[in-house]
Amino acid sequence: MAKVNPAEFAREVRREVARVTWPTRKETGITTAMVFVMVVLAALFFLVVDQVLAVAVRLILGLGA
Repeated sequence: MAKVNPAEFAREVRREVARVTWPTRKETGITTAMVFVMVVLAALFFLVVDQVLAVAVRLILGLGA
């Protein structure tokens, strides 16, 4: 791999950063809200699955009162 001097490297980095399409504040907010909604849905799903499996194990092992 060819060595690049630090000044050239910095210029290339600035050129690449200038080409990045940054999200707007609105897009960032919507994406963040969607992530939180998906996390809550996943947590609820796994809570329900865990409770169903716990009941099934108690019934199978006869640990239910």
